[in-house]
Amino acid sequence: MYSIKSNEDLEELSPFIIIGAGGGGEKFSNFSGVETAGFLDDSEDKQGKEFCGHIVGSDLKTLVDETNSKSVAIMLPIGAEGAALKYAVQAIDLGQNVVTSFRSLPLEENPAIIKFANQKNVKVKQISSRLDNVEKVMGIAPEKVTEILPKITYLHKKPVIFVGGTSQECGKRTTTRKLGQIAKEMGLKSIIFSTDEMGFEKPTDINFRAGSLSVMDVPAAVMGTIKYMEENEDPDIIFVEGQSSLTETGNPHPKGLSAAILFGAMPDAVVLCHRPNHPFREPVGIGAELNAIEAVEPTKVIALSINRRNDSEYSLEEVEKEFNLPAVDIHTDSNGGLKRLIETVLNYVGEN
Repeated sequence: MYSIKSNEDLEELSPFIIIGAGGGGEKFSNFSGVETAGFLDDSEDKQGKEFCGHIVGSDLKTLVDETNSKSVAIMLPIGAEGAALKYAVQAIDLGQNVVTSFRSLPLEENPAIIKFANQKNVKVKQISSRLDNVEKVMGIAPEKVTEILPKITYLHKKPVIFVGGTSQECGKRTTTRKLGQIAKEMGLKSIIFSTDEMGFEKPTDINFRAGSLSVMDVPAAVMGTIKYMEENEDPDIIFVEGQSSLTETGNPHPKGLSAAILFGAMPDAVVLCHRPNHPFREPVGIGAELNAIEAVEPTKVIALSINRRNDSEYSLEEVEKEFNLPAVDIHTDSNGGLKRLIETVLNYVGEN
């Protein structure tokens, strides 16, 4: 009843004043059926400047008075719920229809807006996330959109090491914890950041299950955690546990999660884990994962942590020669083991 599900729905509400002179506003203005009367933005840096062929305004009443608008479209990001609510109330009071986005003002959580619009005899609608279609094809869907975290930008100040892998259950959690623990024993203030449901075990310093979040929220949560730990713990180095793999075959579902954690970590370097002859996963291999990581994130794989549980004869020396990277077994201390691995990490961040 309150969902925008077609271009025709937008056409009957045009022309629009669009609130948000950014990506969301530009995208909305490009929809077929949308006629744009003007843009408004709270940012003084944008006000008075041209955006998508219009001069960005600063006052909604002025734009309503000076244009032929019938509706206001609120295209603000997650985190701007207060501003979205303010503009919705003001627009309705000015006799404008309102189109909202679930990102900034989900109507199911703001029934008073619907009631106010009915009192003023205007329409209020929401661009639908079309979870009804998800339920139609899958038989089940979330009750509401799960993307809820504000999209922050934070560049970490201390070295961040991402521990990735060629598959699930290949040694990422163990390698992350062991690296963090040996760094602590060396006198460094290290942070062990776990991202899976089993990460509550000591010596983990902070943990949440990244897979419980929307893939759009994962980078923000990872970035926010690093920011929090830097501001509250002042660490020397942070080790972030990855999940799954970018390249593992047979189970494509966690690949996006793996990428999202990597993107949020923005690591200075990566330690890559591999479990040869994996009994119940299908890793493509070290080369494929290494190339994928370095292709999608400006970082460098600097060492390999090999889990030889299912292949004790797997040659560390041969894989080291193939990839020109230190390759160790931290369970047996073979080829230098954990000590060589932490030395590789510390030497790399020290030089960079």
